[in-house]
Amino acid sequence: MICKTDILNLKSDILDKVGQKIIVKGSLGRSKAFEKEATIEKAYPNIFVVKYEENDRNVTYSYTDVLTRTVEVEVFDGNSYSPLIPPVMETKDKKNIL
Repeated sequence: MICKTDILNLKSDILDKVGQKIIVKGSLGRSKAFEKEATIEKAYPNIFVVKYEENDRNVTYSYTDVLTRTVEVEVFDGNSYSPLIPPVMETKDKKNIL
């Protein structure tokens, strides 16, 4: 479940990274995916704007798109790209048998 603090933390992270290069990964449906280089242009209360480098186009994403992993964002730190949100560690649920 997404908590309000998760959204607030992500907003501040993205606001701190305005102007940085990123890679945006997502699904286009039917086993089609995309991966594009972009720059974070602006951050607003409910969305943030990225500018794709290949076609000089602006696209908006919501913070929940990132938190629900509809899109994945990797940020360039000067040497390499690292995920904005750490990968999910899978845990197996234990079922109680009575």
